[in-house]
Amino acid sequence: MSATAETHDYGITRTVSTGYEETIARVRELLKEEGFGVLTEIDVKRTLKEKIDKDVEPYVILGACNPRLASRALELEPDIGLLLPCNVIVSRRGNETHVGVVNPQSMVEFTSNSELAEVSHEADARLRRVIDKL
Repeated sequence: MSATAETHDYGITRTVSTGYEETIARVRELLKEEGFGVLTEIDVKRTLKEKIDKDVEPYVILGACNPRLASRALELEPDIGLLLPCNVIVSRRGNETHVGVVNPQSMVEFTSNSELAEVSHEADARLRRVIDKL
């Protein structure tokens, strides 16, 4: 059974009952349904092992982008690329799988550009639907 999503200043997280690999696949499907493509995938576990010989639990960062929303945001704030793409994490913590998505509304706070509010609200709604469907 999935826990209720928790909202933090910078993200929305949820613990899910599915396994790590299954959750990554499901998150990818749900992102696609919401118009996001995965541009990058960082396997944190593998990277830390290769770079500093440190063993950590499975952890992946997916860089998700909705091209229409990104285009609108870039028109309003040309340097918004510093905050893109929208990061989505899937990690194992003991026997639990955790999923988190960045809070796109933080873009407005970081930039102080209130014109980004509409874009960030739409991105937020789409990413919350991903979390809610897990």
